[in-house]
Amino acid sequence: MTSGAAWRCGSLGMTLVLATSAAAQDPTANATLRVRVMHEATPVSGAIVRSGRIAGQTSDSGTVALRLPTGAHTVVISRLGFTSDTIALTLAASQDTTVTSELHAHAAEMENIVIASTRAERRVEDSPLRVEVVDEEEVAEKTAMTPGDIAMMLNETSGLRVQTTSPSLGGASVRVQGLRGRYTLLLADGLPLYGGQAGGLGLLQIPPVDLARAEVIKGTASALYGSSALGGVVNLVSRRPDEEPVREVLLNQTSRNGTDAVAFLGQRLGPADSTPWGGTLLVSGHRQRANDLDSDGWADMAGYDRLVARPRLFYDRDGRSVFATLGFTGEDRDGGTLGDAVAPNGQPHAEGLRTRRVDAGAVSRYVIGGRDIVSLRASGVEQRHTHRFGVVREADRHRTWFAEASLALPRDRWTYVVGAAYQAERYRTDVSGFDYDFRIPSVFAQADVDAASWLALSASARLDRHSAYATTVSPRLSALVRAPNDGALARWTARLSGGGGTFAPVPFTEETEVVGLSAVRPLTGLEAERALSGSLDLNGPVATPFGEIELNTTLFGSRLTNGVATRDALTAVPRLELVNAPTDANTWGAEVLGRLVRGPARVTATYAYVRATEWDPDAGGAAARREVPLVPRHTAGIVGSVEREETYRVGLELYYTGRQSLVDNPYRTESRPYVIVGLLAEKWVETRAGVARVFINFENIGNVRQTRYDPLLLPSLGKGGRWTTDAWTELSGFTVNGGVRWSF
Repeated sequence: MTSGAAWRCGSLGMTLVLATSAAAQDPTANATLRVRVMHEATPVSGAIVRSGRIAGQTSDSGTVALRLPTGAHTVVISRLGFTSDTIALTLAASQDTTVTSELHAHAAEMENIVIASTRAERRVEDSPLRVEVVDEEEVAEKTAMTPGDIAMMLNETSGLRVQTTSPSLGGASVRVQGLRGRYTLLLADGLPLYGGQAGGLGLLQIPPVDLARAEVIKGTASALYGSSALGGVVNLVSRRPDEEPVREVLLNQTSRNGTDAVAFLGQRLGPADSTPWGGTLLVSGHRQRANDLDSDGWADMAGYDRLVARPRLFYDRDGRSVFATLGFTGEDRDGGTLGDAVAPNGQPHAEGLRTRRVDAGAVSRYVIGGRDIVSLRASGVEQRHTHRFGVVREADRHRTWFAEASLALPRDRWTYVVGAAYQAERYRTDVSGFDYDFRIPSVFAQADVDAASWLALSASARLDRHSAYATTVSPRLSALVRAPNDGALARWTARLSGGGGTFAPVPFTEETEVVGLSAVRPLTGLEAERALSGSLDLNGPVATPFGEIELNTTLFGSRLTNGVATRDALTAVPRLELVNAPTDANTWGAEVLGRLVRGPARVTATYAYVRATEWDPDAGGAAARREVPLVPRHTAGIVGSVEREETYRVGLELYYTGRQSLVDNPYRTESRPYVIVGLLAEKWVETRAGVARVFINFENIGNVRQTRYDPLLLPSLGKGGRWTTDAWTELSGFTVNGGVRWSF
């Protein structure tokens, strides 16, 4: 998919809000401005031309006409992949004016992306709320490394850490700025297609081939998305069909006996220059053989067979758009003891999980009254699981229904959004004491204002009436401050954001995922978890002898009250129980990201410091505290790549992870620091049928593996009857994968 297509789909909401407001002007005091956008004598289609609240998008001929009030105007022309252009002019009544804008290619493409995760749908650089974007280039790079899932794509994003939650089966969740993974909401095109909680395997069942980008909101986002977004939001934005049909096949093989086969199709359903309809289809199959790398009879890498299918349908014409999708995921995953091997107690202990998930969703938008936008979203998900923990078997069914309607009202410098939502969560299991039915009607409101050329503000609030917990209000405030265009801080911005929210306790935690619900006491007397979070971001360019570096620094902090903790129930048969912590969990830290682009070379460096403490449920007493397990204080990374467009790409990655606090580990109380090194090479090859991108990836070249330091297996049953320690580093060791991504 071209970067232009990504820009067009991302800018849809902004275009609908802005382009139609010209209709509200007095036609007797208006003038027509025609703008032609060019790049090296070639028309530029899909460029956004904006003056104040009025905007339009250039056609294939590179032209657009705006109906503007008479008087002085500043017109901004922007397009993904180009440096924005600004034209100042004065329009006279009933007079047509034509101007030409020459855009110049610009490597830092991410800054022009219009984000969809905030309801105002503004450009990244214009949003008061900090939203990080994993752009199309990064998605393509990670696809060549792990085409079967998005875990690596998120794990190598600053401030995110993909934590293995089930060493036996390979489950994982994404932690945002130190908060546990259950507080992170995973969305697809703004819809909860993976359920209210994606669970420990959600990240591992999403192939990235059909993704245009990922948008990440760090910190409490309950005001935008409800209680499931207590720690943050990861919104996966799908690829849209372009004017030219896209047919891709990806084949990948790993040195650990893993195989991926993915097919992606996308095209307009009719003449490309006139039809409003388009569609895409993803079909993928994935297989991994179980691996026992230290020869102890226990699978260090779980085996699985997985099938994913997802068709999507798109409609876009005259201010109306519709997006609809269906999805199916089926997976059989096995781990634990292999063959005739036994656990340390002399008994076999095979583990397994069968997953069947079906989902459907739709999003529609249309303009009323010439400028206001009605947005409708709805989805339904059903997941069925069959778990096996040795001789214990558990079956469950999880249903999620979601519907939302909102109205956006642009008024001069203001944009108001009001809406209502309804979400239902139903869980049924054959383990008594854990069934629940949650019904959550909600209302929300948001106001964004460009208070001045240097100041933008956003305020939002959401009221949720939870059927099992109290009615709550979740607020969020954000401010964007721009430095003057001249002076030492030119082009620097500051963002200050803070919010609060709640989370409804459920029996799914990182600890219970390992042992199953049969080893957990039924939930009684739990109160809703509450959190407050805030952040300060500074972003701008820094001149160096090597070129201009884009620098972003972040200070963040959060406080979690009534956090659900897992502790040993101290029963004859090993069991766990969930209780509300009597003291707050506090997290604070800082992130630094620097990016340098010079010619074909691109270097990105990151560093994060996180300090997270919580109540210690095993020490006894309300005042006992500990560092949150598996949260490294120091992490750093540097990624360098050299790319010649559609010819080759070579990339080198180094990631450092510092020491982590460990619990219930008889071998050590603190992990070892480690460095992961990876090397990727990719070559574009022209063939008669199309372009083949041949790639080879060397991951974890230093062969860092936990079982090279200590056994993964416990010498005797641990809490809740678990047989493994927590995974604090890589389990798969050095891996090579290679394949071809063929576009024809």
